[in-house]
Formats: sequence, structure tokens, C-alpha cells
Amino acid sequence: MFRQMRTEVEAALETALDGLDLPSDDLGIEEPPEDVAAVLASSVAYRLASDVGAPPPAVATDLADELDSDDLEYVDAVETQGPYVNFLPSEAYFAGTLEAAQSEDFGTLEDRETSVVIEHTSANPTGPVHVGRARNPIIGDALARVLEYAGYDVDPHYYVNDAGRQIAVFTWAYETFDESDLPDPERDSPEYEMVRYYRTGNDILEDADPDRVAAAEDEVQSILEGLEAGDEATYERVNEVVDTVLSGMSATLERLPAEFDEFVKETHFMRDGSTDDLVARLTELDEAVYEDDAWQLDLPDFEKNLVFLRSDGTSLYTTRDLAHHEWKFANYDRAVTVLGEDHKLQAEQLTATLDLLDNDTSQLSQVFYSWVDLPEGGMSTREGTGVDLDDLLDEAIDRARQEVKDRLDDRTRDDDITDDDIERIAHQVGIGAVRYDIVSKQPTKGITFEWERALDFEAQSAPYVQYVHARCCGILDEARGSPATDDLDVALLDTDAERGLLRAIARFPAVIEQSADELRPHVVATYTRTLAERFNVFYRECPVLDADAETRRARLALVDAARHTVANALDAVGVAAPASM
Repeated sequence: MFRQMRTEVEAALETALDGLDLPSDDLGIEEPPEDVAAVLASSVAYRLASDVGAPPPAVATDLADELDSDDLEYVDAVETQGPYVNFLPSEAYFAGTLEAAQSEDFGTLEDRETSVVIEHTSANPTGPVHVGRARNPIIGDALARVLEYAGYDVDPHYYVNDAGRQIAVFTWAYETFDESDLPDPERDSPEYEMVRYYRTGNDILEDADPDRVAAAEDEVQSILEGLEAGDEATYERVNEVVDTVLSGMSATLERLPAEFDEFVKETHFMRDGSTDDLVARLTELDEAVYEDDAWQLDLPDFEKNLVFLRSDGTSLYTTRDLAHHEWKFANYDRAVTVLGEDHKLQAEQLTATLDLLDNDTSQLSQVFYSWVDLPEGGMSTREGTGVDLDDLLDEAIDRARQEVKDRLDDRTRDDDITDDDIERIAHQVGIGAVRYDIVSKQPTKGITFEWERALDFEAQSAPYVQYVHARCCGILDEARGSPATDDLDVALLDTDAERGLLRAIARFPAVIEQSADELRPHVVATYTRTLAERFNVFYRECPVLDADAETRRARLALVDAARHTVANALDAVGVAAPASM
């Protein structure tokens, strides 16, 4: 109902301002502080004070007098508070919220009939996913979920770098070394087995005798040139390595979970001729120059030129990515890319080049993120490999399992919670804690991941919010299901705790809308904390199962509404909502 009330208030303010012969281009609508009874407020009096020649409080009073709350369905009263015009919610606002939130798809917005491709993760397929890069799939997957809730048709893509030098080195090493040349794999998983070839190959290139290095470099160059020429045999050699590594990386990412509709390979844009076509168009641009044995773009807003073709005729990653983006523009209404902050310059140059090629770059949005670090001593690291995401997730599950066991006394464990339950909860809470702790921060701020904070059941963490969902399920189970909501009197839910919870629930669709519009999934995560706090106040102050029959039915409906809202808010950021904890 929050979105409906906002629309109603906007229309009423515009009408009132027109009646006062005042401009209505900026209505100044905002959410007031929590200690204010209003749901919405307008600060437009600040803007109009100089035009009217009166102090803001006087302008606010005139505006409130012009507004007629009797004509508004979701507004009970219009009041002023200094320079603010406040809009208080009606019974219809609360009744509509309670009814809407009985639906399991509460928070899902109307179809926008807009397709969006989200490219995220896209880590080079040279080995296991590293913790430092874990923010990319978590933010990317959360963005995809939020946009789907907001009514977009979303395709998550992983852009595979299968044409660069690293992959050529990997392919050469895979075809050169035997198992006896390699160390034992760190895990029984394809990417851990394959990465041994890559690391061994790099060691040889750095330390071997000059003749051996020269021979290896010739083979690496041959692979690069074969890919550029569209040689099928070379493509199959590279494809065997890339697909094997990707199969293992995908299994790790699915644990988060982060899944993809398509793995789009760089070589696709070499093999279909689009990279050659792009290079031809780039060389015709006035900004194109040939210097230092390479074709480059002299972009006026950048100190560094953009190299797009080497002297040997091979293209670069950015060249192929330009073709990739033109493909996105041709197939989708919008394109969103999640990138590490170290790619910002490259992304800006790419956008500038796409503009030069007459593409509509208003279709493109880029979300940048900073790195994830671990505190000193937080986890062991393997020499040369850093901390793998698999290690982090394993430890998260182990710690969550121990936390659950510590919270269970012997009687509860024997009577109610099985070992399978403990394992399920450990996975949901452990992985949820990692994911929530990362997604709840603004992407551009660095993160130091700390176990004690992430797994704190009492603080504003994933377990804190997940426990609210489990508590809702427990209450409804004890009541033997959700109540019938026919002829439910919302006036029975009249305490501050009940109204506070309803007000928080009402905001959820608007939170989804804001998060999608701003491409900031942490907005939803922040909202879940407020929602959990409001529910816990209600739980402490308002008995549900022991209330009289009609109040019990109304409060059970409120619990069910909270259950749907918490479940969907957690789902929107990719965190499981356990039925029991």
C-alpha cells in the first residue's frame, strides 16, 4: 500500500499546488523519521518559501489547508510539523497491507515488459573462485533477483574469457605436462585439478631456460593466432580446458547460490565475424591512430589511448568486449555489468567507444564494487593461491553447525531436531551469513569479513533475520496453519507494535522498486533488519496464540503477512528462509 499511497499523495499535492498557483515540479516527498506517525511527508514548503515570500511553516499550513484528506483512500489526516506536511495512514492503508501480504508473491511488481541482461562474475577460467572476488557473484545474483521481483525479464550471463593469453598458456600447459609433473590437487574438483597445469606452466615460463621459454611462447602465440583466424582445431583444444574449469567453478558458484542462464564466450564474437566488423569500423573513426605498432583510439577524455588491434592482427579483450556489448544492445532493452573497481577506467573507455560507434549507451549501467578481505588469522591460506571461496563456505557451514549444536540442549535435540535438520540449518545459516554480510554493504565500500558479526544470532545479521522467519513458521505451525482472512477487522491490530509491523510490511514493494531503480541490492538487506526489529517488538508485546479468538485470528494473519514478507525479502538477496532454527 505504500506505493499506492505515494501515488495518491503525489496527485493530491500537485492538485493543491495548482490551486495555490505554485509550481509542482518538485514535490519533496520523503519518509519521515520513525518517531513520526506519518507514513509520508513533503518538504516542498522549503522550496516554495522564497517564491511565496513567507516562512516555510506558513507555506506548509497553506498547503495543508488546500489538501482535502476526505478524498484520499489511504490518507487519514494531513498535518503540519514546522515546514513539513505530514500524511497519516488510514484504516484502508493497514487493511490493504494485511490483505496484500497474505500472498506468497507479495513484493513482486507488475511486468515492466523490459528485458535486462546482467553480466556478473566473469572470472577468468584459470582456477578456483577466490574470496576477494566473491562480492561479484553475490551482488550480481542479488541484482538479478531484485530486478525480477521488480517486474523485469532478467537473464544473468557469465562472460567467459576464452581467448586471452592466460587461456593460451593454460592450453599449452595442459597439453604439455603429465600428472607426474604436477602437485596433488587441493580438492577433488575439476578446477582444482586443472589449475595445477596452469600454475606449473607459469612457473616454467618464469624459471626455465631461455630455449624452453621461447618454444613455449611460440606455442602460446600459435594458439592465440589460431583462435583469431577461426581455426576449429585450436578452438576445440582451448574449449576442452575452459569448459572443464568452468564446470568446477560453476559448482562452487551454485553453492552461494549464483546461477547463469548463459555462459557467453569471447570466441563467439571472433568466430561470427563481429570482432572483425568492429575493428573495421573502429579504424575508420577520426580518433583512430596507428602508433607503437598497434591500432589505438585517441579518446579526448582519457590520458591513455585504447588499443584495439595489435600489429600481428590479433584483437584484445576490450575489442571483443565491444562486440559483446553491441550484441547485448541488439538483444536486450538494458544491460547491467558488475565490475571490480579496478576495471573502472576500462569500463569508461568502453562506454566512450560505444558512443563513438553510435550505440545508445543509456541502455548500459555498470555497478562497481570493492574487495572482500579477511582479518589476519581469520583463515589459513595456501601459498600462492590465497583463500578460495570453497574454503570460506565450508568454514561458514562448520561454524554455523557448531553454533546450532551449542544452542540446542539434549532434550530439544532428541525430541525435535534431527541430525538432518542440523545439517540443513547449518547450510542455510552458514552460507546465508556469508552472502548477507557481503550483500548488505554498499558495493563501493571495502569489506573485512568477520565471522563473529556474520553469525551473530542477536545482531543485525542473516541469522537474526532468518530466525524471524523460523519464528513465524513456528507460530503458524502451532496454530495449525494460516487463518482465514475473510471479514478480518484490521482495527483489532491497533497497538503501536502491530501498526509498526504493518507499516514495515507495507514498504516492501517500494523497497524492491527503489533497489531495482538504483541497482543497489543492499537497500533490501537493510530493510530486512528493520522488518525483523519490528516483528520482534510485536512478538514481545502482543501474545498471538493466547489472545481472544478474533484478536488471535487477526494477529495470526499479521504473522503470516510477516512470514511472506521476510521470506521474499531474503529471497530477493539470495538468502534462504529456514522454516525452523
